[in-house]
Order: sequence, then C-alpha cells, then structure tokens
Amino acid sequence: MTPPLPGPRLLRRSLSASLSLALVAAGTAAAVVMAGAPSAQAAAVPAPSPVGISGRGATVPFKEQEAEYAATNGSLIGPNRLYGSLPSEASGRQAVTLDAVGEYVEFTLTAPANAMTFRYSLPDNAAGTGRDASLDLRVDGSSLKSVPVTSKYGWYYGGYPFNNNPGDTDPHHFYDETRTMFGSTLAAGTKIRLQVTSTAASPSFTIDLADFEQVGAPVGKPSGALDVVSDFGADPTGAADSTAKIQAAVDAGRTQGKEVYIPQGTFKVQDHIVVDKVTLRGAGPWYSVLTGRHPTDRSKAVGVYGKYSAQGGSSNVTLKDFAIIGDIRERVDNDQVNAIGGAMSNSVVDNVWMQHTKCGAWMDGPMDNFTIRNSRILDQTADGVNFHYGVTNSTVTNTFVRNTGDDGLAMWAENVPNVKNKFTFNTVILPILANNIVTYGGKDITISDNVMSDTITNGGGLHIANRYPGVNSGQGTAVSGTHTAARNTLIRTGNNDFNWRFGVGAIWFSGLNEPISNATVNITDSEILDSSYAAIHLIEGASNGLHFDNIKIDGAGTYALQIQAPGTASFNKVVATHIAQSNPIHNCVGSGFQITQGTGNSGWYANPPACTGVWPDPVWTNGGVPGGGGPTDPTDPTDPTDPPEETGNLAQGRPITETSHADVYGAGNAVDGNAGSYWESRNNAFPQSVTVDLGAAKAVKRLVLKLPPAAAWATRTQTIGVTGSTDNSAYSALKAPAGYTFNPSSGNTATVTLPGTPVRYLRLTFTANTGWPAGQLSELEAYTS
Repeated sequence: MTPPLPGPRLLRRSLSASLSLALVAAGTAAAVVMAGAPSAQAAAVPAPSPVGISGRGATVPFKEQEAEYAATNGSLIGPNRLYGSLPSEASGRQAVTLDAVGEYVEFTLTAPANAMTFRYSLPDNAAGTGRDASLDLRVDGSSLKSVPVTSKYGWYYGGYPFNNNPGDTDPHHFYDETRTMFGSTLAAGTKIRLQVTSTAASPSFTIDLADFEQVGAPVGKPSGALDVVSDFGADPTGAADSTAKIQAAVDAGRTQGKEVYIPQGTFKVQDHIVVDKVTLRGAGPWYSVLTGRHPTDRSKAVGVYGKYSAQGGSSNVTLKDFAIIGDIRERVDNDQVNAIGGAMSNSVVDNVWMQHTKCGAWMDGPMDNFTIRNSRILDQTADGVNFHYGVTNSTVTNTFVRNTGDDGLAMWAENVPNVKNKFTFNTVILPILANNIVTYGGKDITISDNVMSDTITNGGGLHIANRYPGVNSGQGTAVSGTHTAARNTLIRTGNNDFNWRFGVGAIWFSGLNEPISNATVNITDSEILDSSYAAIHLIEGASNGLHFDNIKIDGAGTYALQIQAPGTASFNKVVATHIAQSNPIHNCVGSGFQITQGTGNSGWYANPPACTGVWPDPVWTNGGVPGGGGPTDPTDPTDPTDPPEETGNLAQGRPITETSHADVYGAGNAVDGNAGSYWESRNNAFPQSVTVDLGAAKAVKRLVLKLPPAAAWATRTQTIGVTGSTDNSAYSALKAPAGYTFNPSSGNTATVTLPGTPVRYLRLTFTANTGWPAGQLSELEAYTS
C-alpha cells in the first residue's frame, strides 16, 4: 500500500556518496521455539524463529538456519531494530558481516538437501545502481561453485515512493535473496560454507539466513498438453524474447481446451502473458522460470495477468509449478510490473515462486473466488499480495512471504466492497514498509492461523482499518460484518513510524476515514511476542466492537495497550508479561476508551493509565528475555527463557544519550553494531559526551572504541575521559582523560582498560580531536573481560 506522505527523517549522512556505501557495508495452542546456537558462532542473542511453528503459518519445504547461530569467523551485527540500520532488516534483527578474504558463514545440514536459498546484503555503489559480486559455496571444505550475488535489487532512498539516489536520506531495503542447486543430494551433517574469496567487487557481504531444501525432480508434461517450446518455439535459453510465442501457446490452450506446459528453462518475457480459461503449468518453480523486462519501455515487464474487469475479466485460470523472477529495481506505482495481476475469477495460483517484481500479485476486481496457495513471494518493491477493488470470496493460504517493499498481504476495498476474503496459514516476514497483514475496509474478513514477524517501519503485524481512499460506509467498503483474526502468532512486529515519530503496535486499528462502528472484530487464541513497541494500539477516529479472547502478550517494547483514539473493547483471558513500562496502558483519551473485562486477565490493566505526553524509548526483549540479559543457567544452557551470558558487547543496542550531534550523526549510531555509521558532536564545542545505559550495574573492564574502518578517515588522536554512575546522577572517574589514536591502517580502533567498578551508566567525554573539531565515535563496545 502507499503510505501516508512521509515527513523528512535523517539517519546518518555520508562522508561522500561512494564512501558511505563502503561504510554501510562495513495459553495458545502453538509453541514458539528459540533458534538454537551451535558451538562456534557469533554469540547472537536467542530470538524466536517465525518458521516452523506448529499449526501456524505456511508449511514450507525448507529448513531455515540463521547465520548468527552458524559457525563463522565474521562479525555479528545486531540485534538492532532502528530503521536504516543493517541489522534492523535482518530476520531476528541479527546477521553476520564478512568483510575480508577467507571470512565465512558455515551451516550444517539438519536434513538432506540439494538446494539452498540464502538472504544477504551487499553495499550499494556510488551511482545507486548496485554492484555484482560472488561468494564461494563450499561443501565439507571443498569449493563447489561460485554463486553470484548483487545489490541491484536493493537500496532505496528518500521519501515515498523512494528513489535510487545514494545522496538522499533514509537508505533501506538492504537485503536480497538468491538460490542455487548443489547438483546432488547432500546428507544431513554436511557442512555448507559461504566464503569470501575477494573483496574487489564488494567490500563486504552480510549473510542473514539460509533455507535448505530437497527439490523434487522436474514435473513432466501432462498428457495432451501444449508445449511452449516444442509446439510454439519459445526459447528455453532466455536468449530470444519468448513473449509472443508463450502468448500464442496460451491462446491455443484456451481455444483447444488443453493445458499449456512450460518445460525446464529460463524464458525471456518482456510483457504480460494474458490468460483466460486456461491452465499454465511448469516443471516446478526451480526449473521453469519466466523472467525479463522490455529493453526500452520500462513500464513493461514479465507478468501473467488476467484480463482487467473493464475488458470482462478472466476466469477458470490455473497457474502452477513455475517461477516468475523479474528485473524490477525501482518503485513506480503506476507501472503494471507485477508477477500476477488483472482480474481472475474462479482461478488458482498454486506453487508459483514470485521474486523481483513490483508486487507478487496485485489483483484488481471486481472478481470472485480467487486463490493463491503453496507459493513463495520474495523481494518485492511493493506489496506481496493486494486484493484491490471488489475482490470477494478469495484466499491466500499456505504461502511464504518475505522482504516485500510494502504490506506483505493486503486487502484494499477501494470504492467497491471486498467481502468474505481470507488470509490463512501464511508466514509473512520482514515487510520493509507498512504491515505484515492488513485489511483496509472489507466485510466478513478472516485473517487466521498466520505467522507475522519483524515489521520494519510505518506499520504493525496485523492492521484492521478504515484507511486509504475509497474506504467508507457510504460505498459499503468500510470495515463491517464480522472480522475474525484467530490463532495468529506475531513476533517482533510493530515499529516506529517515521512520520508520527512514535511506535505502531503489533496489532493496531485505525478509524482515519471514519470510525470502525459497524463491525464485530474478534481477536482470539493468539500470541503477541516481543513487540517492538505496544502490543495493541488504537489510533485515529475510533475503533469499536473489538473483542480480545485468549491472548498471550509476552514482551512489549513500551505498553501492552497504546490508546490514542476512542473505542470499545472486551478482554477475556488476556495475559501480559515483560511489558517495558511499569504502567502497561498509555491512554490520553480517558473514558473515551471503554474496557469490558472478563475473567482470566492479568498484566495489562492499570487504573489510572499513563498519559505522559512523552513517548518512551522502547526496551526490546526476545521472547521474554530482557534486553541486557544475565547469566545463563548452567543446568539448562539451551532454555530459551534464560538470558545469554554477558560475554559480548554490553553497549550494543542499549539506550544512549549525547550532549549534541551534527546533522544526522546521532549517538544511536555508536551502539548500532555497524562501524560504518558514527556519532559526531557539534563542531568547535568541546567538551562533548555520550552516555550509554547498560540497563543494570556491570563490572566493565574494557572498552573498544571505533571509527569507520576506511582509509578516508585520516589518523587522528582524540582526548577522552571515562566516568561511570549507578544512578545517572553522581558520576566518578573510571579513566582519566588521555589521548587515544585511531589509525585506519590498524582498524581505526582504540582500547580503554577500566578497573571493573560496577556502573550502569558509562560516559565518554571528548575534549580534543586532532582530525576534526568535534567528538567522533562509530562504535562504543563495553566488555566485562
């Protein structure tokens, strides 16, 4: 969906366009489990995985492994949820950066596999067009192949609808995915390594995760089917444009009542294939691939479309067992460059892989009885799916969605009612903008048995709203009837809205266009875990008729309930734990929000609620593991409710304040785990300081101070003193002011030894800098050993 018009928000500036790119590189039924960490890994924080939750989400054919729990000699980044930071867009908000030849991430297969997909990030180039590089894929120590990787499908800048200009603000959409087959089936226990062999093409490679699967043999041509290659001359090598020949095959299939078969191959398609009353199937999404874009008219690209409703629409279409992998590198909302589109009634999309298009499927009704199932939607510049303009009795089910540029799964009843649609058993991860799953208006909508995780900005996990044009009761398009959201699991959802400058809840409601008042909204039997801000949120207009029953809230960065608009809601068996604020409700509308309490509630209610006028900084947890942690129980080292041992950097991701900052170089850059971003104070205004809150008193014995590890940063000496406090009031000296030299030839790093006096607050005071008339710091790392 198109977001509200964003206001300006600056995160960090670059030294120069090209340099910045290198620096950035540098009670419910379901049970959620923590991703376990093997013996030689990056000391990541345990975080719940959204994949493989019993009875919830998509049933996927792969086994997923996170890089931060794999064997590696690279550098852990994160956890960090701050928009614009590299780990904030990683699954679990953690990843591993490889920035030297020989660095690697090594996974151990837990089941036989002959293929893998891995998610990664490379830095952009100075022109904003991306860079191409490769990683060595090694099997049990031996090189198997070189796998191409690229950043040309990532890195957007500026305000909506974004651009490819690295000189603009707000870089985001950092990650992409690629897939490869091994050539044979590898046994469980095989070690799969991604290793850097050169940094000439890219100064760094950040690995987020890998999905390993056993891909079946190609599906043969059905009896009597038309073959786009042998019967119509399409080119399976991708050298020639096959658009017209595949279209001819599809047209013949419709008139002859025969299926149309896409055999193994990669087929160049530069415009829509229009389908109606036909089955188009391939040999499998790993084998039959449609790809391409018109060489001069960039508004034309590969896509399989039904006829638009103004042309009568299409019906009785089946699309099955192939991939649509596009070449869309920008967001232009008027361009119809989606994998699937148009209107298709009484139709099915089954086992289709959609990647690198604008949207996976943007369906413009009116249309009825359309289903997407058993599919994958990856790396889109906008929505994963949008049921738009009068889509009825339609479903997305058992579909895996990751790294969309906007809402993951959306329904938008613009001007024409959406009725009785369902999103069920889907896994929706990492929408870079907006919501995991949303319905804008609609009647009798079901959103159930899904898993939603890792919202990035300007949205929540689940959103029900009277928002966006054409959503109103006068046209019958507003939220109405019964909306059912049952048995959903939300993990690390909701996040900061860079327009509003406050957090959006994991489950949130909006009556912007008009109050939600003619609906019953049932939220039942669900888990809301480790929410980035509030768990439940009301804003704009009013939201009435909300009913929460059998809800587990475990971890909220701010409040259990954030009430910014009137409404009515009932709560029964709603249990909240690990809420960051001592008062779990923020409500400044007073009696305008009416609560009806049933039985079995705990942890989320307060009377009076808080109404501070100030939005607190979030405190993030991991499935009940408080940020900051504590020692692990030695009798149960894998218990996911135990915090990790304090062997890592205690300052990373912690709250930090400053006496001043220049431009966009805020102090948060000094604790974001990314040595390429940095804090810089005002010029010619010494002394300047930064203060980090470790969350509890810690016996810190060593600080590692960093500046960006780039030759453009000339050698400089900064005079720095260190003080500490247990209460952020009385400070005592831990290290007298002294000169510390930062030399790029040795990593631009300085180490400060401390006596180990327990302090909660660490303050670094800068009084001189031979390289620039300000305090500068890219990373403040604090260790107890």
